[in-house]
Amino acid sequence: MAMTMTQKILAAHSGKESVSAGELILADLDLVLGNDITSPVAIKEFAKLGRDSVFDRDKVTMVMDHFAPNKDIKAAEQCKMCRDFCMEKEISHFYDVGEMGIEHALLPENGLVTAGNVVIGADSHTCTYGALGAFSTGVGSTDMACGMATGKAWFKVPSAMKIVLTGSLRKYVSGKDVILHIIGEIGVDGALYKSMEFTGEGLSSLTMADRLCMANMAIEAGAKNGIFEVDDITLDYIRTHGGAEPVVYRADENAEYDEVLTVDLSEIEPTVAFPHLPENAKTFAEIGDVRIDQVVIGSCTNGRLEDLIAAAEIMKGRKAAKNVRVIVIPATQQIYLDAMEMGLIRIFIEFGAVVSTPTCGPCLGGYMGILAAGERAVATTNRNFVGRMGHPESEVYLASPATAAASAVTGRITSPWEVMNE
Repeated sequence: MAMTMTQKILAAHSGKESVSAGELILADLDLVLGNDITSPVAIKEFAKLGRDSVFDRDKVTMVMDHFAPNKDIKAAEQCKMCRDFCMEKEISHFYDVGEMGIEHALLPENGLVTAGNVVIGADSHTCTYGALGAFSTGVGSTDMACGMATGKAWFKVPSAMKIVLTGSLRKYVSGKDVILHIIGEIGVDGALYKSMEFTGEGLSSLTMADRLCMANMAIEAGAKNGIFEVDDITLDYIRTHGGAEPVVYRADENAEYDEVLTVDLSEIEPTVAFPHLPENAKTFAEIGDVRIDQVVIGSCTNGRLEDLIAAAEIMKGRKAAKNVRVIVIPATQQIYLDAMEMGLIRIFIEFGAVVSTPTCGPCLGGYMGILAAGERAVATTNRNFVGRMGHPESEVYLASPATAAASAVTGRITSPWEVMNE
């Protein structure tokens, strides 16, 4: 039976020659992930299972990234529970303050995911690792507990949407613009429980940062996972970051897809998703004078070094608009260090930005950039639901790092093409 990329990975991990859409399977797991918000619930459920140890201490990881360094007593207690559990179970990959980063940037950076893996994480944006040719998806904390105990998880095999990328991106246009364009086309339920499989000659123009961002936001179209065809760019990234030997799966020529969508990258323009859904995507011909109060550049979507370089190119030698607060959050300690050595941190500070330790804080309205009623933010994060970043009467506009930086210059939502006179 012909299979998609995702179906081939799931078949191999369930001991079957083939699987088909809708089939229920029990698959072996290569990695189980939790963070400081979701892991405590999983730890309590794990205790009910009566297991003395996790299935493999090297295949469970916890990252303290949402409210760490701890913002309050509850956050401190949540992290302490994770810390104590990982010490007791001798978990190899526990990441605390000082060595942690935003989970979906940290795991690929540390080589914990490779092509062909099956990864579950108690975080909806676990689908990020599809950029590496892995099947990865978000689960609840109970599934995380069972995954830690048994090394297995149940899945309903998804059908798939094929997205064929052609052409090349123009200057100051990135993967964030592409995925906002796609979600704008198909809607937030356009890929409901499907696998979004990215292929085509246009892949060669996308960096790994572009791909990680796009796979990250597959969940914003309702997808079970997003996955990219593995090419030399993927394999080079995995080798550079010390990942395990990749296993490359390619879709069969006659694999069945529910829909085939062709996207010409050369036609993509800087794109912004207006409140309160990622599908409310607009290009600058449709965007009027929208004044803003804050800009956030960071998150598991766009806190990578390439994102900071793009923002710094626009901020260099300029000043933030009066009354606009600018927050830059490198996604990991290594990215922070690289940005510092490249002189990017100086550019951000001279521009008028604050630079934070790695954290998911503002993205989910936790800390480090909460909005008051009536305030507007341009953010490189991945969700702009009502109240996502603070008060229910605030507004979040999703954009690329280049667009966010350009908006910080003018104090209104602005195309990087306008600021850079392109």
